Amino acid sequence: MKPVFNSQYWNFRYLTLLFIGFLLIWFSFFDDHSLLTRYQLHKQHSDLRQQIEQLQEETRKVEQQIQALETDPARFERLAREAYGMRRPGEVIYEFRSKP
Repeated sequence: MKPVFNSQYWNFRYLTLLFIGFLLIWFSFFDDHSLLTRYQLHKQHSDLRQQIEQLQEETRKVEQQIQALETDPARFERLAREAYGMRRPGEVIYEFRSKP
């Protein structure tokens, strides 16, 4: 009759559990697809999605401004006068500057 507590059996079992534990720790923290790497990639993905949404909103606003300039001649003229200092022929422009 064999003894129930065979030392070779228990040594093999402990080594197997130790090896499996080592693999779990390795894959969880040190592998290329570790939990830490996955968390960092998920955070980066979320940040990029948020940045994409902000840029899309900014693009919509610029497209609305372009549409307004194309359809409203008064707005186009005001922009030309204020931003670029343009004037009509024969018109005099006075600039007021504050003293420093």
